[in-house]
Amino acid sequence: MTDLDTHSADRSGALRRAAPALLGYAAVRALGLLALALWSAARDKSAYTLLTARWDSLWYTRVAELGYGYEVRLPNGDVHSNLAFFPLLPWLERLGAAVTPLSYADAGFVVSLLASLAAAWGIFAVAEHLHGRRAGVCAVLLWAVLPVAVVQSMAYSESLFTALAAWSLYAVLTGRWVTAGTLAALAGLTRPVGLAVTAAVWVAAVAAFVRIRSDAVPDGAHRPERAPGDGARRVLGMLLAPLGAAGYVLWVGHRTGGGPLGYLDVQAGWRNGFDGGAAFARFVAGKFTSFPGALAGVGLIVGVALLVWLYVVCVRRRQPLALLVYTGLVVVLALCASSYFGSKPRLLLPAFPLLLPLAVALARLRTPRSALVVGGLAVVSAVYGAFWLNGSGPP
Repeated sequence: MTDLDTHSADRSGALRRAAPALLGYAAVRALGLLALALWSAARDKSAYTLLTARWDSLWYTRVAELGYGYEVRLPNGDVHSNLAFFPLLPWLERLGAAVTPLSYADAGFVVSLLASLAAAWGIFAVAEHLHGRRAGVCAVLLWAVLPVAVVQSMAYSESLFTALAAWSLYAVLTGRWVTAGTLAALAGLTRPVGLAVTAAVWVAAVAAFVRIRSDAVPDGAHRPERAPGDGARRVLGMLLAPLGAAGYVLWVGHRTGGGPLGYLDVQAGWRNGFDGGAAFARFVAGKFTSFPGALAGVGLIVGVALLVWLYVVCVRRRQPLALLVYTGLVVVLALCASSYFGSKPRLLLPAFPLLLPLAVALARLRTPRSALVVGGLAVVSAVYGAFWLNGSGPP
């Protein structure tokens, strides 16, 4: 058998192992889209328009069609510039529109659908590597039934980013450093939170260097054999990882004349920034000024407490350092940013390692019981997603 045959067999075997997770994911998302279509039709709205031509999806398609340089000046003086949106998704939309009859919006929808499947496969790969195949399937299904999982099917960048992040983390876990760095660079071209993937690659690589240097060997013994060039590949992966985000941020700074920090000025025009969570805390506190709002405030506090608890569980169960760094940064950047608070649920979608303890617990249940749990959550997620997207939605 040749090397090509071996690689083909490996990919084929990996796809067969992931097939139940991918089929389950597709079924859950199909249910969500069906619920959205029915709910939207009842309200005389187009479900497809909600998925492809509202909020951020409009900004992405405008970048794909016309490039950067468009901005909106609001009466209060704020400037909303499309430079705030990272370029990988618009590039793919432009490519899709160039090689197919699809419009830019159609291409964005197709990219998100394919990326969501790639993300599901990446999540399965990480979870299977750490906890086995059954836990891998459960992790994917839990990601599919999150309350705001409908965003995974929108022409947004969350699915694309999660796919790149998950496969980069899997590459780190399996020692494929150049692949990890390349995927981290692409993640950095997708969303600002790409720095979390870069940090994960760097921390894991440094930890590997330290571990190798500290390996104790008896006198006269030889160190364990390592693949030739492994250290060089690790360094190359570290060098590649930040190139995407750094390249785009520096380009924005050059274009705006704001220097290395010019991108922060662009974000400030959207009233986006990092304030340590002060604005979010004031937002939650403001909910307690009325009785109906107080219920929402309690729900927000419980949600944040659940995130913190899951992260603590991940730490206590010795989740790999790369995953802990990545997840911690995604959560902190989502909760401590002063951006629009309705966006925070979707900003947390890439934090899939938080689901691994729940996936392990779900995998321990008997199949009928776990299927009942997932089925019930899928229905709730589908109904809530349809309601949410026809209402306030994820700006």
